[in-house]
Amino acid sequence: MSITEAPMPYRQIHLDFHTSPDIAGVGACFDADEFAETLAAAHVDSVTVFARCHHGYLYYATGRHPERIHPSLVRPNLLLEQIEACHRRGIRTPIYTTVEWDLYTAERQRDWLLLDPEGREVGSRPLEAGFYRYLDVLHPGYRQFLFDHVADIFDSVPVDGLFFDICIPQPSVARHWIDAMDAAGLDPAVPARRKEYSRTVMDEWQRDMSAFVRARAGSNPCTIFYNSGHVGPRHLASRAHYTHFELESLPSGWGYLHFPVAQRFARTMGKPTLGMTGKFHTSWGDFQSYKNPAALQYECFRMLALGARCSIGDQLPPDGRLDAATYKLIGGVYGEVAAKEPWCTGAEPVADIAVFTPEEFALRRQTADDTEHHMLPSAMGAVRMLEEMQHQFDVVTSAANLAKYKLAILPDDIPVDEELAARLDAFAAAGGAIIASHRSGLATGGEEFATPLFGVVRVGDAPYQPDFVRAAPGFAEQAGLEATSYVMYQRALQVVAQDGAETLAQVERPHFNRTWRRFCSHQHAPSSAEVCYPGVVQQGSVIYFAHPVFGQYNANAPLWCKALVRAAIARLLPEPVLRVSGPSSLLAALNEQPAQGRLALHLLHYIPERRGQAFDVIEDVLPVYDVGIDLAVSATVTGVRLVPDGAPLPYLQEEGRVRFRVPELNGHALVEIAVEPQA
Repeated sequence: MSITEAPMPYRQIHLDFHTSPDIAGVGACFDADEFAETLAAAHVDSVTVFARCHHGYLYYATGRHPERIHPSLVRPNLLLEQIEACHRRGIRTPIYTTVEWDLYTAERQRDWLLLDPEGREVGSRPLEAGFYRYLDVLHPGYRQFLFDHVADIFDSVPVDGLFFDICIPQPSVARHWIDAMDAAGLDPAVPARRKEYSRTVMDEWQRDMSAFVRARAGSNPCTIFYNSGHVGPRHLASRAHYTHFELESLPSGWGYLHFPVAQRFARTMGKPTLGMTGKFHTSWGDFQSYKNPAALQYECFRMLALGARCSIGDQLPPDGRLDAATYKLIGGVYGEVAAKEPWCTGAEPVADIAVFTPEEFALRRQTADDTEHHMLPSAMGAVRMLEEMQHQFDVVTSAANLAKYKLAILPDDIPVDEELAARLDAFAAAGGAIIASHRSGLATGGEEFATPLFGVVRVGDAPYQPDFVRAAPGFAEQAGLEATSYVMYQRALQVVAQDGAETLAQVERPHFNRTWRRFCSHQHAPSSAEVCYPGVVQQGSVIYFAHPVFGQYNANAPLWCKALVRAAIARLLPEPVLRVSGPSSLLAALNEQPAQGRLALHLLHYIPERRGQAFDVIEDVLPVYDVGIDLAVSATVTGVRLVPDGAPLPYLQEEGRVRFRVPELNGHALVEIAVEPQA
C-alpha cells in the first residue's frame, strides 16, 4: 500500500498518553465532542491517539487482553470515542502503540527482555523510575503478543494508520539470539556483529509486521511508521516497510541542527516526510509547559521549507481533557500553516549541492550509535555552514544520482572505494565539481587517495596541532580574509600537492607542539611562519582541504573556516541556483511545484539563543529588511508575489536569472515565482 492511498495531512498532533496506574479517574473529564472541537479549532487535521502506552496499559475495550486495560480508566472505550469524534470532523486518527518499552510486560515476562553482554536486562534498573527496559522482538512469545495486539486493535477500532514507537535496534546475548547468530554465521562474541544482527532483527520484524498490517487493512488506507528517534541511512534497507517517515526532533532535546541534517537526507528516500517537534518547553512528559510561540513558528515553518509536513507533540492529561492554552498556542501556528499549504503540496526541493553523509560510512564501520539521536560533527558542521550561506543542498549517500547536482561535498571523513571513485571520476568528467576535506577521498584502507582526482598524495597525519593556514593572495581576497595566518585547531592530514595542482593555501607550523616540557602561553604556540605542507589544493574542478573544516566549524565555528569554504564553492559553483543578500542567520529554501507551474521560496529569520544551560530557545522575532534575491530560472517568469496575501513584488529577469527584493521579512516569508509552462 502506498502513501498516495492515504494522503498525509500537514497539521498533525502526536498525542502522548503514558499514564501511571497510580493516577485515579483516567478519562473522567473526557468529552468526545469537546475533544474533537478543540483539535478542529486549532486547525489540526490528524491526531495520533493511544492504544497502548509505555506503562503497558490499553485504552480501548480489548477483546483479547482485558487484563491490560488501564486500571483507572473511567471510559473503557476512550480510544474509540476519540476516533469517532475526530472522524466526524474529518480529522485522521493514526493509532499509537509501543514496541520495546512496556513496563507491564517487562515486570511480568522478564524472559522477554533483551540482555546485555553481562547478562543484565537492557535499560533502566529495577529500582529506577521509568519504563525504559527493552523488550525483545526476536523472542517468540513477545513477537506473537505484538501480532495478537495489532490484530486486536483492528478488531476493536477503525484504523487510519499505525505508529509503532521505540523500534531501536538493540543487541542481546539471550540464548535464542546466540543460536540465531550462530545459524546466520555471525560470531555473537563480537560486539560489531551483535549490533549488525540487531539491525537485521528489527528490519525483519518490521517487514513481517508491515505485511500483517497491510493484509488486515486490505483496501483501506493505512499509514505505517516505526519510530527510533532518528531517520538516516540505516532506514534505506527497510524503507519498503514504511509508508512515510516521521522525524522526531524536539530542539530542546535534539538541538536545532538535528532536523535539517535528518530531513535533508530523509527527503531523498522517495517517501513523504513529517517533522515532529513538541509543544513542551523541554521534552516529552513536561506537563504544564509551553514552547515560546516564536520557536514553534520557526520549527513548523522550517518543516514546510524543507519539504516536510508538521507534527507537534502534546500529552493528554490523565483526566482526558485537552489543555486549552496548548491548543491556543498550536492553533496560532497551524492557522498560518493551513494558509501556506497550497505552496507546499507537491513541492520538490531544488538543490545544486550534494553533501555526502558520514553516517553511512560510520554504519559500515559499525561505529554508529543506534540510539535515538545519532549525529556526526562533520555532517552538522556542513549543514550549518551551507545553511548560513543560503545554499540549496541535499544530504545523500554514496549511491545517490549525482547527475542532478553541480557540486558534491565530502565532509571530513568520507572513505572512497573503487565503485565510488569511479562515480566521482565520471561526475567530474561530466562537469561536476567536488569539495573534499581531511580524510575524505582516502581509500577504504586509509593509506592513499582512491583516485588522483583530489590532486594530493597522503603523507600521514600532520605532525602539528594546532597549525595555521595562510591563503594565497587571490584566494584570501576571494574569501575576504586578511593577509595573515589563521589557527586551525584540529589536526590536518599532511599531503603533498600533485604536479599541476594549484595550492590555494599553505600551512604554517607552530614553534612547537604543546607538551609539559615545552609550552607557550595558555593554549598553544604561535605560528613560526615556516610553511610545512599545503592546506587547500585545487586540481581542475576539485578542491581539497587538509583540515577537518566541517567538524571544526561544528566544534567552535571559526569564521575563517566558513570563509575558506565559501570561497571554494564560489570558485567551483560561480552561478548557484540561489543567492541571497541577508544575514547568515537567514534560512532560505527553494522548492518547485511542477504541477502548479511555480517556484516557492521560503525565507526564515529566527535566532536560537542559549539562554539557559541546557538548550537553545527562541523568544523574539527579529525582522530583516530589504532582502535581495537572485535566482536562476530558465523559464519565463510571469509574476513574483508574497503569499498567501498575494502582494506583488517588482522583479527583473535577464540572462537566465530573476532578481527581486523582499522589503520586510518578519519571521517567515513565502514567495511565489510563477513561470510559463515549458514545451
